[in-house]
Amino acid sequence: MDGAHRIGEPAPKNGGTVLEVSPLSGRAGIRVSGEISAVTRPTWEDALAELARRHTNVSYVELSRVGFVDVAGVSALAVTAMNLPRGHVVVEHPPPQLPRVMELFWPTLRRIEVAPR
Repeated sequence: MDGAHRIGEPAPKNGGTVLEVSPLSGRAGIRVSGEISAVTRPTWEDALAELARRHTNVSYVELSRVGFVDVAGVSALAVTAMNLPRGHVVVEHPPPQLPRVMELFWPTLRRIEVAPR
């Protein structure tokens, strides 16, 4: 996959894995559905880069339709949050492994607020 992807369009299917990203209505952020893994990582990283470009003070990442996120996907989210000039990211309804990975590798990172599933 070449990583080219626009928000609101599904990523090309590779081996049945797809990641769809769309803007949230009424607030700054993105809604994600599918799986965040090596196959979909370019789409995920593009979406996070766009989120960072549009970030003001609080950005939302809604993950209730994400079934799985790998450690590299959580890392990309953490690095994005750490590089924001101000404010934080609220992650809503993440898959169970995201809060566990955050606690394991970034227990003191206050730039990400994880709301329970």
